[in-house]
Amino acid sequence: MRGDLVSRPIHHVMTEAKRLVDAGVKELLVISQDTSAYGVDVKYEAHDWNGSERATRFYDLAEALGELGIWVRMHYIYPYPHVDDVVPLMAEGKILPYLDIPFQHASPRILKLMKRPASSQNNLERIRAWRAVCPDITLRSTFIVGFPGETEEEFQELLDFLTEAQLDRVGAFAYSPVEGATANDLPDQIPEAVKQERLDRFMVHQAEISAARLQLKVGRKGRVIIDEVVEEGAVGRSEADAPEIDGQVFIDGATHLKVGDIVDVEFEEADEYDLWAKLI
Repeated sequence: MRGDLVSRPIHHVMTEAKRLVDAGVKELLVISQDTSAYGVDVKYEAHDWNGSERATRFYDLAEALGELGIWVRMHYIYPYPHVDDVVPLMAEGKILPYLDIPFQHASPRILKLMKRPASSQNNLERIRAWRAVCPDITLRSTFIVGFPGETEEEFQELLDFLTEAQLDRVGAFAYSPVEGATANDLPDQIPEAVKQERLDRFMVHQAEISAARLQLKVGRKGRVIIDEVVEEGAVGRSEADAPEIDGQVFIDGATHLKVGDIVDVEFEEADEYDLWAKLI
């Protein structure tokens, strides 16, 4: 998604959300070019919603959506300081304890070339602070490897960041030119073979972290939303899993469940990406 930010007025968003809830929707995913910058372009103008005034602002939107009584999942959140204010809503169970944050790299120099906020240390401090407020928060991110000029040392810096951050869900892709992007003209383009080798190393490294994070869930209880019922049982997702991009939870024998059910389970097994659970 490219172009200037255009924020829909909060009462328009909430009207659509309420209509979806009334139609039976159990989970809402909030996705935009930069959800955490919601309202900047309209100077956070306020509107009446459900008898109270709400600003067109990230926090106000999260708070209002949290009153609908369904799962609300936040995507594409840049780690601005004001995002800290939303984490207590997650700790209180108002919205899902889940943030999708496109960190993209850890090297300050590469982040600057990408025209992204260049403070991986601040990001680590923010992650620690979020987990202190909401220990169950799930953090998803995406990264680019092989960006023009990326050195082996800077790639290692990225791996070290993964080790330190212990992110729950991570995606990555090798840099490829995009039509019109200024990065196309940067010097020191990385050979395709090097990009792929770094991507492979990245994914192996993160798979170990993901597997360890999921093992921590074994023996714990949680909620699962059911996406599919098959001959062997039910397939769903935990609060930590966005549809299509994260893991799944398999509940053997639970063929009596229906799509859209939200059930309590105990997690029994885990691999690098998925969980197996039993109903409780």
